[in-house]
Amino acid sequence: MGLGPNGGLIYCFEFLLQNLDFLSEALDPLSEEYLIIFDMPGQIELYTHIPLLPSLVQFLSRAGPLNINLCAAYLLESTFVVDKAKFFAGTLSAMSAMLMLEMPHVNILTKMDQVRDMVTRKELKRFTNVDVQLLQDDDADAMGDPSSKETLLSGGSFKQLNRAVGQLIDDFSMVSFLKLDVQDEDSVAAVLSHIDDATQFHEAQEPREPNDEQEVNYEDADI
Repeated sequence: MGLGPNGGLIYCFEFLLQNLDFLSEALDPLSEEYLIIFDMPGQIELYTHIPLLPSLVQFLSRAGPLNINLCAAYLLESTFVVDKAKFFAGTLSAMSAMLMLEMPHVNILTKMDQVRDMVTRKELKRFTNVDVQLLQDDDADAMGDPSSKETLLSGGSFKQLNRAVGQLIDDFSMVSFLKLDVQDEDSVAAVLSHIDDATQFHEAQEPREPNDEQEVNYEDADI
C-alpha cells in the first residue's frame, strides 16, 4: 500500500476502530482484578492531532461497553532534563496528550538511575514540578534577531521559541512528573499508588469479610 511506517500504523488503528469486536472478545473474559497494560506506540501524532486514540479511549472507558477505569501514563526519559529544550518539548507533548485524550493521566520521568549524578535533588524538583523559570535561567544575551538565519535553532530565535513554549505550559499549569527508578521498589510503589488513585482502584474493591479463624473471642479476651 506504500503507506510507510507511520502511515501503516495509522491505518492499523483505523482498521481496529472498524473491528472493535476483536478487542472486546479479548478483554471480556478478564475480571476486575486484572491490571491491563496497553503498551502504545510512541508516535506522538497519534495522541496530539489525530482523533484515533480518543475514539479508542471512549470505547474502553466507563462511558463505553467495556466499562474500564483507565489511566494514561506518559513516559519521558529522565535524560531529557540534561537538555532543557528537549524536556520542555516533551512536556508540551504530554500536555497535548492530556488535552486530547481527556482521561485520568500521570506523567512519569523514567530511568531516574541514569541522571542520579547529573542533577541535584533540588534542581530535579524544578523539572518534576515543571518550573518554566529554568528557561529564563539561560543567558539572555543570545536573544538576537529572530529573523536571522545565524541564530536559527541555536541562538536567540530558538530560545524565544522555547520561552513561548514554556509560557504556554505555565498558562495551563497541568503537567507535573513522577520519578521512576525500576530498581527502587519505593519508586515503583509510588507510581502505582498514583495510578490506583487515578483509576479509583481501592474505591472499587469489595470490603473483605473477616476470617473466622482470626476473629477475636471476646468472651475470653481481657477488656
